[in-house]
Amino acid sequence: MDRPLLNRRLAEFGTTIFAEMSALAVRTGAINLGQGFPDADGPEEVREAAVRALRDGRGNQYPPGPGIPELRTAIAAHQQRFYGHLGLSPDPDTEVLVTAGATEAIAASLLALLEPGDEVIALEPYYDSYAACIAMAGGTRVPVTLRPVPETGTYSLDLDELRDAVTDRTRLILLNTPHNPTGTVLTRDELAEVARLACERDLLVITDEVYEHLVFDGEHLPLASFPGMRERTVTISSAGKTFAFTGWKVGWVTAAPALISAVRSAKQFLTYVSAGPFQYAIAEALALPDSYYAGLRDDLRAKRDVLAAGLTAAGFATFRPSGTYFITTDIRPLGHDDGFAFCRALPERIGVVAIPNAVFYDHKDQGAPYVRFAFCKSLDILQEAATRLKRL
Repeated sequence: MDRPLLNRRLAEFGTTIFAEMSALAVRTGAINLGQGFPDADGPEEVREAAVRALRDGRGNQYPPGPGIPELRTAIAAHQQRFYGHLGLSPDPDTEVLVTAGATEAIAASLLALLEPGDEVIALEPYYDSYAACIAMAGGTRVPVTLRPVPETGTYSLDLDELRDAVTDRTRLILLNTPHNPTGTVLTRDELAEVARLACERDLLVITDEVYEHLVFDGEHLPLASFPGMRERTVTISSAGKTFAFTGWKVGWVTAAPALISAVRSAKQFLTYVSAGPFQYAIAEALALPDSYYAGLRDDLRAKRDVLAAGLTAAGFATFRPSGTYFITTDIRPLGHDDGFAFCRALPERIGVVAIPNAVFYDHKDQGAPYVRFAFCKSLDILQEAATRLKRL
């Protein structure tokens, strides 16, 4: 057969670097600071809730398409609890949709809201599924690059560049804050400008807020809470990052009823439904006390500081993240400028795995000298990684 077997729009993505580097970690016995999954499970009481649901026969068959009522109610209560003072209080029956993780929520939202040829602005570097999902929806991605600021060890968004990227073909902005991989948390002023631009140009915005509770410096502000954004924002979050159950794949969308209806129309032809028993458990997890969320944040802040100190001592230029559980580094002070080559050699050299940031860029040259490390691991593991990194 002469015709290629893989759709040409997806062929450029191929096997993800995460699978490649995770396999390399297994083969070499290296510490895997590449893929962002914790090395310990989440709260015991949440695991027990899943076991109870299985034993009680709850969710073992198809759950309701939008998600079980208990979880939709818990998601709405969670938003009211943390963001009600900002005016967010979704209706669990018409403004909440449960998905197979945030990745499906992103895919369903883009498939629902894009027509072929529509342009999507995404902040570069961006999570790799964004590009694949835009392609599957027939859209055209338009990257706006977050720029490293070595003097402050942070990244910045050029609002003029964002405004200039909007054309008559722009349909929506795909926003991620707290931002993976840079750890940037967009400020109130930056978000206000995004909201103003969306209203002026009649744009939709999809916001990926899966790291909403992993903010160490500054604050997380949902874009949907800004003036004019309630009816044009699709907000996405998930349980994986907040509760350390990445394998359960429980995510959700909150939005105005018309947007939820559109996203659900696409979602039903993807997984249809998923994670039945786990939905009951996450409904209980969302009701955990404030001390849980504070402890999560404090624990990860301490881990960030340990790994950041180790990377700096090893000779990397380190960008200190304000949120997420990733640290971006510049490898040029170590005499390297090719992140792919550096990461592929690192497991054999010192027994540590990282991810080259260039995989998150359209403009590969912009990301070439940068490498991402995850710190959602135990302190012992991070300290051992820091010791190994000193051998560079």
